[in-house]
Amino acid sequence: MGYTLEVTHEGTNDVKRAMKHTLIQEYEMFRMHKGETIVEVQKWFTHIVNHLMSIGKIFDKEKLNIKILKCLDRSWQPKVTTISKSKDLTSMTTTSLFGKLKKHKLEMNMLSVRENED
Repeated sequence: MGYTLEVTHEGTNDVKRAMKHTLIQEYEMFRMHKGETIVEVQKWFTHIVNHLMSIGKIFDKEKLNIKILKCLDRSWQPKVTTISKSKDLTSMTTTSLFGKLKKHKLEMNMLSVRENED
C-alpha cells in the first residue's frame, strides 16, 4: 500500500529521472525571447530553478547569476557588462540581480518617455 501511494504521488523513478532531465535541458536552453519582459524571464527562470532544487539539484549563486546575464537579449548588453564588471556575482542573490535589471528597465522607460516629450 505504501509503495502504491508513493508512486501515485511522486511517480516512478523513471518518471522522476525523465522530469529531471527535461528540467535540466530547459535550464541549459533557457533564453529570453523576443518581446519578453524581465519580469516574465524572472518568473520562468525561478520556476525552473525551484523545480530542479526540489529534486536535489544544487546551484551556486555565481552560476545562476551568470546564467541569467547570458540568457538576456542584446538590448541588455550594456547593463550586463556593467553588472559583470562591477558586482560580485558570487554573493549577489538572483532576486537582487533581477531587482537591478528591473530598476534599469524602469529607468530606461522613464528616459524614453522624457525624450518623447521633448
